[in-house]
Amino acid sequence: MQAAVAIAAAEAIAAKTQGTFGVGGLMLDQHGNVLKSLHNNVIRHGLVFDPTAHGERQLIDWYYAERARGRALPAPGDITIVTTLDPCCMCSGAILAGGFNVVAAAPDRIAGINYDCDATFGALPAGLRAQAQRSFSYPAVLGASLYARAGAGATPRPFFIGKTIAEATQALCALAFEATSREVVALFGADRAREQLRDPATLAPDHRIVRALKQLHPDALTYRCAPHVPDAGLAPFLRQAMVRAEEGDAVALLDAFGNLLLCMSGKRAQSGIRSAFMETTRAYAQLRYKLMDGASAAQQEEVRLYLGHPREGTFVFAHGPDHGAVSFMDLGAWASTMEGPLPAHNPAQLQYVAPRIDAAALAAVCAAMPPLYRDVIGLNPTQVRDHALVAALAS
Repeated sequence: MQAAVAIAAAEAIAAKTQGTFGVGGLMLDQHGNVLKSLHNNVIRHGLVFDPTAHGERQLIDWYYAERARGRALPAPGDITIVTTLDPCCMCSGAILAGGFNVVAAAPDRIAGINYDCDATFGALPAGLRAQAQRSFSYPAVLGASLYARAGAGATPRPFFIGKTIAEATQALCALAFEATSREVVALFGADRAREQLRDPATLAPDHRIVRALKQLHPDALTYRCAPHVPDAGLAPFLRQAMVRAEEGDAVALLDAFGNLLLCMSGKRAQSGIRSAFMETTRAYAQLRYKLMDGASAAQQEEVRLYLGHPREGTFVFAHGPDHGAVSFMDLGAWASTMEGPLPAHNPAQLQYVAPRIDAAALAAVCAAMPPLYRDVIGLNPTQVRDHALVAALAS
């Protein structure tokens, strides 16, 4: 136990050095052998690289990618992810969707799935709580400091039974995150406010930003609606993406002017957690990163002006969230993309066309989530207002 957490802590220190959230983790097989270790990669070179690049999510995608290459790996139920910080909602959903086990060192009382430290997992939809109680473990930390705790959660894998985490190591895990969180969150706030943004539809077709958008999504800038009010004209783009999707879902990203920037399907046949939303938010973040990394200050400013932070636009899901693990992951990933309160003029940033569960049930899922999601960011998925769009997608 101590050795595994120490490796994860070393990854967290590497993350801190990189300037991203100080969180690290590793994946162990059923015998306790290290399969892979890595750290948070949300920030690279002082820029947002991928808001979903938390350690646990990356480890799970690595697992699926290795299996796709033909590597013989144990089943997820025989795998243990060791992480320095209690998993957030995105990573918890990914872990549960894949069926992995997890050992968490330090608590996260704002965004962790066990934020109240009682290991009953009331933040999860009821149907997922029993699974979390069987697979999420919080080993004892012996000592007399504020970092000491009794063991809680699931019984760890046999090679961990009876083992604990050293106080100093657990403290290192906690402090690595605390020392980086404020600075990283501030980077998400470096983007321009709505009144400063410029319309990318006014750029010349051969402008580097337009070329990059079109290369990523050929239909970019071919649809436009009133800001934050998607209409029936979006339906063909969602349907086209749904046809390509293994799971029949799609997510569109509209900017602050109502322009279509992306409309993507998931790739869950490649990785069980590559949902349509995960693909969309990662693709947009990495598009902005590629345009800004190594660019001049003036070129970076141009990207920020024409490709604003998603909080100023609208994510439109073809199908709304439900009580499942993938939907919970998506809700958490959306919050990780926002990484702060929504602007008052855009409270309905996350919209869906077709509901999977009724609005009251979805509101209850969001209200039960940890404080970051329900109190700070104000997660509140809403159905699109345009009845013609609902009817068009249904047809």
